[in-house]
Amino acid sequence: MPDPDRPDRGTSVAGPGPRSLTGLGVSPGRSAGPLIRMAGPPALPSPRAVADPAAEVATIAKALEAVVADLRRRAQETTDATAAEILDALAMMADDPMLREEAERHVHDGQDAPHALDTAFTHHRETLAALGGYLAERAADLDDLRHRAVAAALGLPMPGVPSPGHPYVLVAEDLSPADTAGLGEEVRALVTSLGGPTSHTAILARGRGLPAVVACHGILDVPDGTVVSVDGGTGAIGLGLTPEAAAEVVDGDRRERARLAASSGPGRTADDHPVKLLLNIGSAADLRPGAEGVGLFRTEFLFLDRRQAPGFEEQVTAYAEVFAATGHVVLRTLDAGTDKPLPFLGLPSEPNPALGVRGLRVDRVLPAVLDTQLDAIAEAARVTGTTPWVMAPMVTTVAEAAGFAGRARSRGITRVGVMVEVPAAALQARELLAEVDFLSIGTNDLSQYTFAADRQHPALADLLDPRQPALLRLIAMCAEAGRAAGKPVGVCGEAAGDPLLAPVLVGLGVTSLSMAAVCVPAVRDELARHTLADCRRLAADE
Repeated sequence: MPDPDRPDRGTSVAGPGPRSLTGLGVSPGRSAGPLIRMAGPPALPSPRAVADPAAEVATIAKALEAVVADLRRRAQETTDATAAEILDALAMMADDPMLREEAERHVHDGQDAPHALDTAFTHHRETLAALGGYLAERAADLDDLRHRAVAAALGLPMPGVPSPGHPYVLVAEDLSPADTAGLGEEVRALVTSLGGPTSHTAILARGRGLPAVVACHGILDVPDGTVVSVDGGTGAIGLGLTPEAAAEVVDGDRRERARLAASSGPGRTADDHPVKLLLNIGSAADLRPGAEGVGLFRTEFLFLDRRQAPGFEEQVTAYAEVFAATGHVVLRTLDAGTDKPLPFLGLPSEPNPALGVRGLRVDRVLPAVLDTQLDAIAEAARVTGTTPWVMAPMVTTVAEAAGFAGRARSRGITRVGVMVEVPAAALQARELLAEVDFLSIGTNDLSQYTFAADRQHPALADLLDPRQPALLRLIAMCAEAGRAAGKPVGVCGEAAGDPLLAPVLVGLGVTSLSMAAVCVPAVRDELARHTLADCRRLAADE
């Protein structure tokens, strides 16, 4: 049943008092302030005749070098490990020799440096966008790199976040990782008209504890200076607030954060039913106090944007650092493939990467990659004296689950599981649990594949809402299979960090919730407000 306090996302609601808009809430918290839109990209002047091709080529080289240097400086200055990784990856994209060579070819075809850069970036963007999935999301990153390179070639300042000298709500069509990573203290909240729950904007906003709403249609039509409120949990945007009302929103959020920060302890319902509250991390740098361990260790961050695979010893060191820091770790083996490009894999291009060789399927063509990773995990567990839980991504069949479990157990890994990210896995949950020790539901991909809706598509945000009955039904099937087998079933997708949805998931039978660290206090607090019977009633109402 619809929640009257949770308006449908993607709609505007008119009524008494300030008008409101609604998008997709991706980072919890509430704030308010005057709206300021991000400045647009630099305008390209009319093309000019090229009198000295060598000078234009030199301008291209200097412009790209300036972009790379700026991104690497930002990466070194930020204290956010995730932001640093993303900025370094962007610098690698801007430093791609193929990109520079293509721009130089356009100069020799008669284009001046700014237009040659624009053409080269546009071609690369179109190529990535046509591939879909993760690569299409990286196409938006190329837009930002293009704007920066063109500005540098024109001798203009690179595009950036406004700095008006007072707190404000930043609004944009979309935000680049470089912009999001470099936000100052003046920015109280983020709102974009595009984007999805797994975009870089969402990931970095959650890491900073900054309220954020994406896929908010109509936000770009709101005039600069309009005082707005932002609820990063529900996605609601209030328009035309008085200064007094805005101050109350900010003060209320500050009081709420202080109250939640004072809470501690394991996740439990009001009648003491335990629900593990865990963290999603990419490395040991993402660990934070207040959770009961790690529910999703995304090991692909060790592999992404590299020319060569990390070796056995490097992997052992990275895994051991996490194992030694916390008592409970659920590690996901490499979730990569054509949709998360790893040059060293040498995989061929595919017409639809989201439906191709990714996750565990990489093992079909390159089994040595998984063998090395499992060996490193086993060695890290041995040297730290820990028992990690290890799971495979993109498992579709029982045979895949059994094969993975055998490979892991042969190395002494005793807690083996699989992710449920495709409907076929959810439909075979009972059979999967006959082969493995636990299931972890990745609601991001499970939504995408259940509704045949690209999870990055802003116009399809309503289909990707985790409250969709079909998705909840699949989660319930997995949880029921877990109950029958006496084995745990967790959720590690973005839905796990939604405090309004957490009681529903518990009511369906989920035993653990894994999320960004900023989400843990609110989820803990919300669960403590409900008994297990309450949670089951909420689940039945959905």
